[in-house]
Amino acid sequence: MTSTRPATDDLRPMTEIQVQQTRDFVDSLNEKSQTYWDMVTVGDELSRDLHLTPELVILYADGVEDYNPWYEGWLMNRWHVEGESPFGPAIVPPMLVSHFVLSVQFDHTKPFAIGTIHTSHESQLFAPIPVGATVRIHTKAIDKFVKRERRYVRHEVTVTDVETGTLYFTETRDNLSR
Repeated sequence: MTSTRPATDDLRPMTEIQVQQTRDFVDSLNEKSQTYWDMVTVGDELSRDLHLTPELVILYADGVEDYNPWYEGWLMNRWHVEGESPFGPAIVPPMLVSHFVLSVQFDHTKPFAIGTIHTSHESQLFAPIPVGATVRIHTKAIDKFVKRERRYVRHEVTVTDVETGTLYFTETRDNLSR
């Protein structure tokens, strides 16, 4: 009897690059990695710029099922139109940038710290982010503490416009580290 189980790479369409990246990630799990607690020192700062394209906004809004017309800075077969919201042009869903903080907090040049859980965040929104803006997400480790015999690392986050310096968003977030 022949097995009808699909091969792993047949489960989803993947390019050769995606297949290699997945295999490299799985192989990297065998590398010696530290816990997040051990990797981070209070005072460590990391930042990255993120261009908030209409495509990125659509992917996020669809993923969280937030179909607000304020976010639509595009038309079918025509990208990068102004769109409209009560703030003028189309805006980015307010919590989209919070989703990307994790990609800044972790130093991507080191092996991934397995066993880290984002446990809480307190966010403040100061201004709507227009679709098409490029923002700088900056994180700073501000504390390490033990609570109920569990180790936590606290980060302070700011999100500003790369061109104008406008402060859009701040967040304080805690990560539990094994």
